[in-house]
Amino acid sequence: MRVGRPRDSRSEYEDRMHRVIGHIDRHLDAPLDLETLAGVACFSPFHFHRLFTAWFGETPGDYLRRRRIESGALRLISQPRTRVLDVALAVGFGSAEAFTRAFRQRYGASPSAWRAAEVAVRDEKSKGGTDKSNSGQVGSKGGPAASGRIEKDGLSTQHRPETAMNVKLVDRQPVPIAYLRYVGPYGEGVSDFWQNTYYPWALENGLLDRVRYGISLDDPGVTADEKCRYDAAAEVAPEQVLSSHPQRSILPGGRYAALAFHGRGEEIVEAWEGLLRDWLPASGLQLDARPMFEHYPTTASYDPSTGRFECELCIPVAPL
Repeated sequence: MRVGRPRDSRSEYEDRMHRVIGHIDRHLDAPLDLETLAGVACFSPFHFHRLFTAWFGETPGDYLRRRRIESGALRLISQPRTRVLDVALAVGFGSAEAFTRAFRQRYGASPSAWRAAEVAVRDEKSKGGTDKSNSGQVGSKGGPAASGRIEKDGLSTQHRPETAMNVKLVDRQPVPIAYLRYVGPYGEGVSDFWQNTYYPWALENGLLDRVRYGISLDDPGVTADEKCRYDAAAEVAPEQVLSSHPQRSILPGGRYAALAFHGRGEEIVEAWEGLLRDWLPASGLQLDARPMFEHYPTTASYDPSTGRFECELCIPVAPL
């Protein structure tokens, strides 16, 4: 067990802010007032609003509203037969009208019109057309697979399924993780983060032989590139002391749909898109509030001569 540096005040603030936004993302359908969020962060309500705004560049209310709308947009795409009202209620809006007003302000169209346009683009792609929308970027959320590789550790970049959709439903146990967070456009930025930030940190802390996760907290099809969040994580013992003050969390257990992937880095977009846009709507299941992630077991292979590697793309599912 390695000894980390003493915690400083900035690290404590970062821990508390991560705790707050994690709480928001897990409870989008619940009432979340300023006093509740301040309590999660262990700050006084008087100071919390100013601290949150200074840290994230948007007020707690603006962040909550944005995440509810973005989560609703993802559900509209992945659950095309679900009523707008049901989507609105699932992400914390009191009515379809309130959701529609907020959605139109964010995306410039009503939820129904926006969904119809996205479905039309997907259908055009399936016929060999060109995707001109942003939603096709959903696959680029992948971690090591999203755009780079750690050659010594078997991490790589993006993928496309080698065969037809090999999706299975798995029940996973919660696991403690330590993670480093990247914020910004997915793709090359995520690749650089794995190579230049995660890998040196994992090497320093003896984590290269651990199960890894690339955890996607946003969909670049619905979230502005500069606000997309991605966590590069490793399974760790809760008591293990680590350098550089990583964030700690529990990767939630429960039921996931897992797509086995064996392919090259540039093929990740099609794999993620197929799972979310094609398999999920026909599955009788829906997404819930848990994050999506890439699962890299210690046995995952990587062939440096071809760039092909293995992982599972996992999405959290619940009955529709």
